[in-house]
Amino acid sequence: MTAWSEAVQGFHSRLVLGATVALFGVVAATGCGGGDTYVKVQGTTTISKGQELIDLQEALKEGAINQAEYDRLRATILKRPN
Repeated sequence: MTAWSEAVQGFHSRLVLGATVALFGVVAATGCGGGDTYVKVQGTTTISKGQELIDLQEALKEGAINQAEYDRLRATILKRPN
């Protein structure tokens, strides 16, 4: 094998490896955060309204939600039947 063919073969190997790594990165990135951000929950829950309100208050305290979101979610929880 000549030096030229070895150089071409080495370049080709690096090119294939680089393309494989790039493809893997794209596939991995599309799995992170891609798709629908809403989750449909079906069935029943065993969490009480009281626990939901406690969790909601904690979310407000920690800054995960703002006061308007808290008020809206609290009203939704309280309107639900037991």
